[in-house]
Amino acid sequence: MSSTVASPMSAVASSSSGRRSTSFTLELQSMMFSLGDARRPLHETAILVEDIVHTQLINLLQQAAEVSQMRGARVISAEDLLFLMRKDKKKLRRLLKYMFFRDYKSKIVKGIEEDDILEDKFSSNNTNKRQKLAQDFLNSIDQTGELLAMFEDDEIDDVKQERMERAERQTRAMDSVQYAEFCESRQLSFSKKASKFRDWLDCSSMEIKPNAVAMEILAYLAYETVAQLVDLALLVKQDMTPKAGDPFSHAISATFIQYHNSTEPHLLGQSASVKTSLDSPENTPPPTPTPPASAGQQHLGKTPSGALGNGGIGQDSTKSKQRKRKKSTAACGMEAQSDAIQPSHIREAIRRYGHKIGPLSPFTSAYRRNGMTFLAC
Repeated sequence: MSSTVASPMSAVASSSSGRRSTSFTLELQSMMFSLGDARRPLHETAILVEDIVHTQLINLLQQAAEVSQMRGARVISAEDLLFLMRKDKKKLRRLLKYMFFRDYKSKIVKGIEEDDILEDKFSSNNTNKRQKLAQDFLNSIDQTGELLAMFEDDEIDDVKQERMERAERQTRAMDSVQYAEFCESRQLSFSKKASKFRDWLDCSSMEIKPNAVAMEILAYLAYETVAQLVDLALLVKQDMTPKAGDPFSHAISATFIQYHNSTEPHLLGQSASVKTSLDSPENTPPPTPTPPASAGQQHLGKTPSGALGNGGIGQDSTKSKQRKRKKSTAACGMEAQSDAIQPSHIREAIRRYGHKIGPLSPFTSAYRRNGMTFLAC
């Protein structure tokens, strides 16, 4: 395994320099919303997440192809990906559960009763092929029994539990339309667009191509990478939110400030444009002063003619209401944008994740490849 240390975002920069014909940006925005981001995730954040996920999967495919060549195989199979994930027990356990539920779904589609499913959980039946394949391979490389023990481990996945609790909190204030949109977003995955996902990875140009089960695992790992990016970015976003009375609020990462100031000037420009709008109070000339009413008019209680004509008090009040409406609309747009995950949050999360010492060091992988620590395995 390569252990070259480089800039965490260098590989992403090279990937984004040449744009791909196939893109998952729109799907990623929906996935990010279902994973805890704002209802309308930022387009530039989704592009950055797509570049990171694509870069990591391409590197993973290269490593899997090398393992496949060492085995003398002609295709990249599930065994190669399981071998690469063997060091991270928690993520490997999560993948094994996913493979079990894929077999479970296949049995449901074929009309097998639920009792038969539970009885044949580890049988050699053809409908249990993914689980049987993983069990046979891990049995061949497991010398301590730790890997095989994961098949019988019913430990609660803390990460999955936290995501479910966050989704529950996220849906509390939703109406029926928003909840329907949220449920539709939660059903999105890379595996449901298999042909597009294969084109996205450019599998046709590879000498050693992944088989069907390997593509299922890659689609799962792609979604898990997006989910982990959102998890870490939300932690960074919470960490960067200033809190009243926090003695460490001044200790903000210099890298975050650099990215926040250099990569998002459009936010500042937008706020400035709101302030310097032609309809803003700063640029609106003062109204023409109305001449004082004569004593006779005041005595008779008559209204000055200017107050009823064009440009009078009635029109001024209408204009002020329009200005307030425009300012409130712009403020709502800026507030919704500020609630969304920013590209700087993603970059800071990647930077912290790649360091062995830091707030996210307990969650980092035990090894790194090509300068960027893998998020999925």
